[in-house]
Amino acid sequence: MRHVIALDVGGTGMKAALAGPGGELLHRTRRATGRERGPEAVVAGILDFAAELRALGADRYGEDALAAGVAVPGIIDEERGTAVYAANLGWRDVPLRALLGERLGGIPVALGHDVRTGGLAEGRIGAGRGADRFLFVPLGTGIAGAIGIGGRVEAGAHGFAGEIGHVVVRPGGAPCPCGQRGCLERYASASAVSQAWAEACGDPEADAADCAKAVESGDARAARVWQDAVDALADGLVTALTLLDPRVLIIGGGLAEAGETLFTPLRDAVRRRVTFQRPPRIVPAALGDTAGCLGAGLLAWDLLDPTPTTATPRR
Repeated sequence: MRHVIALDVGGTGMKAALAGPGGELLHRTRRATGRERGPEAVVAGILDFAAELRALGADRYGEDALAAGVAVPGIIDEERGTAVYAANLGWRDVPLRALLGERLGGIPVALGHDVRTGGLAEGRIGAGRGADRFLFVPLGTGIAGAIGIGGRVEAGAHGFAGEIGHVVVRPGGAPCPCGQRGCLERYASASAVSQAWAEACGDPEADAADCAKAVESGDARAARVWQDAVDALADGLVTALTLLDPRVLIIGGGLAEAGETLFTPLRDAVRRRVTFQRPPRIVPAALGDTAGCLGAGLLAWDLLDPTPTTATPRR
């Protein structure tokens, strides 16, 4: 059976799969990155993992993988196939595409940014399926974004397109590691909500999920923290939709797990802010933690066939 190798490399773990021509995941597995052993060990682990998948696919399906796709965090140069910088993994200027291609017998390899790769899957075969233009925004430790146009994700001239988390929504506000003040992710990321709720309730172990539960139970302090985050998020999203005019806005990440506790006030807040703009459909992400592998598989298939794959994956 025709298949490709898909790898999704995170700060602490790696997810991998063999993906079929319809985007479906035929085999899934995962392991730790081993980052405590240093950046060279992480790269070696990725190469070994990919080689094991290649051998498994050849044994199971009677033929070698046709291509491979890998999604990594941090700053990447997609054109050169280089992982430029990843703080969590400790690497700089790793020629990952070339290294994987050599280890996998010369098959074509695609390298993608983790958020844009997950966004590709959500937009093409997930929550945004069928939409010609979408914006994928995961609310996790930080906030990033993927701009989808015609089944592809826009990387930008320098690989930084979609960094909505660093849109300033509170001028002169909280300092951000990026060097600015008042960035969206300092107010509306899961980590920002966790910090705000921990301070408000006096429990240093409290997190965003606890805040959402407190909102649902009618806690006034939690409601204020939550609404502050929703308002900041709506401000940032309205800026994005004014610039991009997406048909669908897909919200993922840890904060989206609150369901309608997030989506009902967020839709209301966006609706109150728009004037001439056409509000997009605001929907939760559909693919969960499989999005990265699915997107990496799509990147690999795109190397072989430039027509976007739109089949529904088996999860």
